[in-house]
Amino acid sequence: MSSKPNACSFHRGELVFAFRPPAHHARFTPRMDAIDLTSRKALCASAMDERYDPKKIEPYWQAQWDQIRLYLTREDPGRPKFYVLEMFPYPSGNGLSVGHLHNYVPCDVIGRYKRMAGYNVLHAMGWDAFGLPAENEALLRQSHPTETVPRYAANFKRQLTISGCAYDWTREINSSSPEYYRWTQWLFLLLYKRGLAYRATGSQWWCDKCRTILANEQVVNGCCWRHTDSPVSRKDLEQWYIRITQYADRLLEDLDRIDWPEPIKLMQRNWIGRSEGAELAFPVTGHPGKEVRFFTTRPDTVFGVSFMVLAPEHPLVAQITTPAQRAAVEQYAAEARRQSEIERMSTVKEKTGVFTGAYAHNLFTDKDIPIWIADYVLMGYGTGAIMAAPGQDQRDYEFASKYGLEIPRVTAPADGSAPPADRAFTDHGIAINSGFLNGMATAEAIRAVCKYAEEHEIGKPTISYRMRDWLISRQRYWGCPIPIVYCKGSCGIVPVPDDQLPVRLPPMKNYQPSGTGRSPLANVPEFVNTTCPKCGGPAERETDTLDGFACSSWYFLRFASPHEDKAPFDRKAADYWLPVDLYVGGAEHAVMHLLYARMWTKVMYDAGLIGFNEPFPVLRNQGMVWAADGQKMSKSKGNVVTPDAMIDKYGADALRLWELFMSPFDEATNWNEGGVAGTSKFIARVWTMVRRYADAGCPDGAPSEDTLRKAHKTIRIVTEHIERMRFNNAVAAMMDHLNHLSKLKPAEMNRFVVESYIVMLAPMAPYVGEELWRALGHSRSVHLEPWPKFDEALTREETVTVVVQINGKLRDRLQVAAGAGEAEVTGLALKSDGVARHLAGKQPKKIIFVPNKMLSIVV
Repeated sequence: MSSKPNACSFHRGELVFAFRPPAHHARFTPRMDAIDLTSRKALCASAMDERYDPKKIEPYWQAQWDQIRLYLTREDPGRPKFYVLEMFPYPSGNGLSVGHLHNYVPCDVIGRYKRMAGYNVLHAMGWDAFGLPAENEALLRQSHPTETVPRYAANFKRQLTISGCAYDWTREINSSSPEYYRWTQWLFLLLYKRGLAYRATGSQWWCDKCRTILANEQVVNGCCWRHTDSPVSRKDLEQWYIRITQYADRLLEDLDRIDWPEPIKLMQRNWIGRSEGAELAFPVTGHPGKEVRFFTTRPDTVFGVSFMVLAPEHPLVAQITTPAQRAAVEQYAAEARRQSEIERMSTVKEKTGVFTGAYAHNLFTDKDIPIWIADYVLMGYGTGAIMAAPGQDQRDYEFASKYGLEIPRVTAPADGSAPPADRAFTDHGIAINSGFLNGMATAEAIRAVCKYAEEHEIGKPTISYRMRDWLISRQRYWGCPIPIVYCKGSCGIVPVPDDQLPVRLPPMKNYQPSGTGRSPLANVPEFVNTTCPKCGGPAERETDTLDGFACSSWYFLRFASPHEDKAPFDRKAADYWLPVDLYVGGAEHAVMHLLYARMWTKVMYDAGLIGFNEPFPVLRNQGMVWAADGQKMSKSKGNVVTPDAMIDKYGADALRLWELFMSPFDEATNWNEGGVAGTSKFIARVWTMVRRYADAGCPDGAPSEDTLRKAHKTIRIVTEHIERMRFNNAVAAMMDHLNHLSKLKPAEMNRFVVESYIVMLAPMAPYVGEELWRALGHSRSVHLEPWPKFDEALTREETVTVVVQINGKLRDRLQVAAGAGEAEVTGLALKSDGVARHLAGKQPKKIIFVPNKMLSIVV
């Protein structure tokens, strides 16, 4: 497209540029030879095209914005800041779908709106390029991540750009670049130096398809989170962990301080799984010095414990199992290891177990009770052992019923009735058949048992957590190298010094995972063999790489100063921009990315690196966009709809408006291309309305009071709904206002009415907004205009509709003065024919009045 470049200059702290009509703008004939850049007075151009042509207009304005770098992040003194951020995307080969834009377009609207509302806005984009998703994609394509990642990221960037998203691309980051992962390594070492990163051997989840270890959070319904058809298994390996459990209480308590959707908070609370109770110990009969330690949230039921259950992996199992039971126990344990934790913990799965032949001594009842193993008890949770009180726990009840074990009743309902005979009584109540606890309420009995246990040194009150430490090492190539070396002398584990970071990922042609439990990096001698930073002797590098979630646990800080080379981020920039004001992304990251990022933030806060301890005070989740057939969009199903296809057919603005209008932001919906066709027609109607006004010379007409009220009410409605992220309602208000404006003659409108409409439209439909704004003769971009203000007095309704109900049924609608009181509305209602007919002479027993909305009469 041939056109002279626009002249750029700064005026009063704002970027402006002279209006030099390009070739496709030949229809514009400004009324002056030159436009005074210092003037804000709008001039009206003429001869707009009869129809809006997005294929001609959108590329032109995108080129102009790029040329003048319209969306550079500004830090103008005196303006408040607003940092809006979408979750770091994986740059996959399929590119973006229209479903992805249901996240990106609304955030773009928020960013544009906030700029107009007087904020310095930070809205940047980058790529979560390290980790399993990127490596698996490259393997699938028989390519290499160093080739696929840049190509896919470039495609994502192109799609976001043609969709009109106003990112500051000078702040683009990529987690697989050495400039970035140098600081991921630095932060890992910060954790290590603070005692929060450690190495240990354990039984870990293994995905045969990924050929790597998975964290607990990455096992979903017994399968790998990346391969839902690939059941996981267990493998014993020495791994690196992050001590996230040390932050469990703070992660839990601070949920009350952040504005997040309640389901996300609940998922994190459940995952952390804090439980208060007691840890007790029963000796193993016939095995001096051996005891079964267990945690319980109901120590008041100890008198009802009739058997113990150990996890099949519990170390005591091998020590106490009798010879007669050994074969059965070992076979059962082997079968249990092949099941996922999800399967083993399933509430619908039939309970199974095997008797070990050993007994524990219940110190409260002075009885020996059998010790069983069962797969529903997990070694990774609590102590790997439970006490079974089948009269008070339904799972224990089902197990005892199946195997003919005793079911004592030790808690009765508080109302004095008997416990149910056919199931466990799991509620709190009154202790019965419980020795010194008899007659105590549950809470009192819990305290009494804890006190007794402490006094007799058989237990203590304690707190248990479901969450385990974060397994962070992976046996894969495409990831951030762990900056640790192992000295072959006496130094042991040695962190790589800061001045030797980054430990660069070496090039590898054959990077396929081996499946042996070792990373492919172990096959690169020049990478593995090194010298010890401490003694200078021979050493080997760690060959595992970091979980990709390590990279995304701090990226939001990097956007504040992406080119900083002396630290992960500039402290001054972080203090200004952070924390993120609005964070948007999918609910599927509730117990992975969101939890990890919160923990890393608290570590950095404790280390004095930042001045806040929650990265995302406000979080919102977008709704899922399903394909038109109601299924998830998938290339294999052939139901993916791309932004490219929609933009080519209807234009980016039409697509954006439908993304905003098709459903409430946080609700799921099915894709419907007909909606894009509809918003395209809406844009055409807006174009016609403005063209008629421009062709008439942009008169400063005399709008009626009704028109002015409508304009001010629309500004208020659109403003409030954008702030609340109810974009569908904001678009609906714009459509409603257009219906009114389209009926008016140009002389019945003025600049405020027309221009305020265009300015409100611009964040939602930036290309047509810019084109229409220039059609009215403005020299400065509409995206640099202030957001229109409304007159509060003109937004108040003069009359309102009050519905009248009798016994909950609608009987009439009354038009009354806004603010009319209960007495006035009741009087009018009682005189209404419809109300009087249904009252049939009966006197109201009760009247409920909601001002300006409803009068409810109860007879």
